[in-house]
Amino acid sequence: MAARSSSRSSAKDRPSYRCTECGWTTAKWLGRCPECQAWGTVEEFGAPAVRTTAPGRVTSAALPIGQVDGRQATARSTGVDELDRVLGGGLVPGAVALLAGEPGVGKSTLLLDVAAKAASDDHRTLYVTGEESASQVRLRADRIGALSEHLYLAAETDLSAVLGHLDSVKPSLLILDSVQTVASPEIDGAPGGMAQVREVAGALIRASKERGMSTLLVGHVTKDGAIAGPRLLEHLVDVVLHFEGDRHARLRLVRGVKNRYGATDEVGCFELHDEGITGLADPSGLFLTRRAEPVPGTCLTVTLEGRRPLVAEVQALTVDSQIPSPRRTTSGLETSRVSMMLAVLEQRGRISALGKRDIYSATVGGVKLSEPAADLAVALALASAASDTPLPKNLVAIGEVGLAGEVRRVTGVQRRLSEAARLGFTHALVPSDPGRVPDGMRVLEVADIGDALRVLPRRERADRPRKDAPEQG
Repeated sequence: MAARSSSRSSAKDRPSYRCTECGWTTAKWLGRCPECQAWGTVEEFGAPAVRTTAPGRVTSAALPIGQVDGRQATARSTGVDELDRVLGGGLVPGAVALLAGEPGVGKSTLLLDVAAKAASDDHRTLYVTGEESASQVRLRADRIGALSEHLYLAAETDLSAVLGHLDSVKPSLLILDSVQTVASPEIDGAPGGMAQVREVAGALIRASKERGMSTLLVGHVTKDGAIAGPRLLEHLVDVVLHFEGDRHARLRLVRGVKNRYGATDEVGCFELHDEGITGLADPSGLFLTRRAEPVPGTCLTVTLEGRRPLVAEVQALTVDSQIPSPRRTTSGLETSRVSMMLAVLEQRGRISALGKRDIYSATVGGVKLSEPAADLAVALALASAASDTPLPKNLVAIGEVGLAGEVRRVTGVQRRLSEAARLGFTHALVPSDPGRVPDGMRVLEVADIGDALRVLPRRERADRPRKDAPEQG
């Protein structure tokens, strides 16, 4: 009996180890925390006490699901139609959304515009900035016209101060820019650390649920494009949005990654300019170049961003190379996909002029084409540039091209064709069995890359001597 008691006592007094960054505990010391992958943060802190939780008083009685009032979760518009599209109609009271994006992409500009448009007599908005001063935010508000007497502004980096502003302002919408700049004095660690981000997010989520207040949090991203901080942050919030775009282009995309109140395949399109940011209900015009006559090396396609079809233009240019290893430069296209199309054209399309030339391929307007449905357009643009012959006017090409040269079916062909017909395009190259074709559009079904290349007019290749070129003696 005494031996058994001694065994229990030694087990109770056995020390434990805890990570100072994320709080992960273990029974033995480790040099690297398996949870947050930090080195040298596991320290001894003593054996954890065994605790049991007794049943407590419930906040509200459990009801049959049919008796729960669903009207309390009705979405309220943010005042920005494109953001409402991604959110599924607007922000639900008590919902917490996380908006992440690279520095300078326009997150603060968009949310300041949302803060002003969502503010009204019955719904106050509180904008808390932890990265700028209040005067700096005011200057931006003057520039983009985001002023409202029901929009309150505060510059705070202390969590207790932010909660104090909630008690005094009683807002219906809270915008925090950003969650990595706010810290709790009760938690050890610098602002932006895993423990601090978890505590700040947890406190604001509890406040949002208790008050029925919608909350928009701005999050930083790592150099790989992932949301900075613990992965638990994305699990805690109700909505996760990614703000994407090239800082040298006007187009910005808000993509829903997680949404408990709507679909996750919606995309909002915005245009960033000197006066602020505006939603684009019809952004296809940004990705097209209007010309009176067709130009060699250009081909149009229809891509799907979420469930929204967008007409985009692919451009290609081939020139004689002056170096042993020809250049392969892409912009807005995946380099691997372009290299595959070059190999298919050379092997299956019998176009040998591409191997010894510098090849440049790009998209118009800063749009990024990564889906395989753009393969056919990329291949036709390259073939058109190599032969110096333009494709027929008002033609779009849709389809995935395999390594055997076959043209495969893609999703949403009917939606793509409807969008092309709406913009005035009359001819389309598509894979077999495209379904219902819009009125006024002629569709040519192609089985392989050889069938698709037949749309190019017969003409002398650009690599042959031109008539006006001087003869070599």
